[in-house]
Amino acid sequence: MNWAVAHRIAQIAAAQAHRDLGIDRTRYVSVHRALKTAEVVGMAQAMPRLFGVYFSPADNGPAVLLNAALDIVTQRHTAAHELGHHRLHHRTAADDDLNPALRWGNGSWPDEEKTAEAFAAWFLMPRPAVLAGLDRICEGRPTSPEHVYRLARELGTSYAGTVRHLQNLRLLDGDRARPWARISPAVLRSSLAGGAALPANAHVHVLCPTASGHQVHADAGDVLIVHGNGAAFGPLPKGLVRWTDAAQAAEPFEAAVVSDELSDPAVLEVLAADWHEPVPMTVVREAPRAGVHDVWPD
Repeated sequence: MNWAVAHRIAQIAAAQAHRDLGIDRTRYVSVHRALKTAEVVGMAQAMPRLFGVYFSPADNGPAVLLNAALDIVTQRHTAAHELGHHRLHHRTAADDDLNPALRWGNGSWPDEEKTAEAFAAWFLMPRPAVLAGLDRICEGRPTSPEHVYRLARELGTSYAGTVRHLQNLRLLDGDRARPWARISPAVLRSSLAGGAALPANAHVHVLCPTASGHQVHADAGDVLIVHGNGAAFGPLPKGLVRWTDAAQAAEPFEAAVVSDELSDPAVLEVLAADWHEPVPMTVVREAPRAGVHDVWPD
């Protein structure tokens, strides 16, 4: 099976999963909640050699075991991959060295792994959510790799995976996708932060006035940035701390960093002189899951 066939199968399976699991296809997809809804037992623990494991009903499943040591983006992708095994009625599978960033397109991928991997992309990045995000970020069409990075932050996906999926959706041509895919996300984070030194492994979330009422899914250490004439945050809720290193940027901006104190969703108001009114947004902590799914936040 080639990747084109795998994606055709996965696209249909993901759309059916969205329907059956009651998922809003216009916004960020909560894959951990989807596992619960699908009645797939979820567990997570640190595993040095595995991304995840799917246990089929034939092996006392359905259940998934995720690596709790993964960052949230990789864990979300792994969870969606394992859900793909379940929705596609695959056998028990242990996913170890199938790293899409390194081996995408490698012919050694088994057919079931190809379709589960493609399912993860279509499940986490449904076309309506992609289009809504691009509309907020760049009026519908990405013209720079920074636009794709920002879309990945809205969807909770990897930068490289988002570049590839935009090609699948025919929203990005190969002439741009190929060089963009080779750009390190660290370079894009630095670009969006104006060259200011970022916390280690921090993601950068750029907030804009078209995101009124939008949910920002961020983990501790992530930086929230707002550009614009007179840009400023209202009073920062518990769990958000003003990021003073933003003053190091070539063009200073307003920024806050997410702290470990953020547990419940927090409402943040963003203001700017050229915006008509304050823009409220909700910041939701999205951290890697550990333990059993009964204690996982939705």
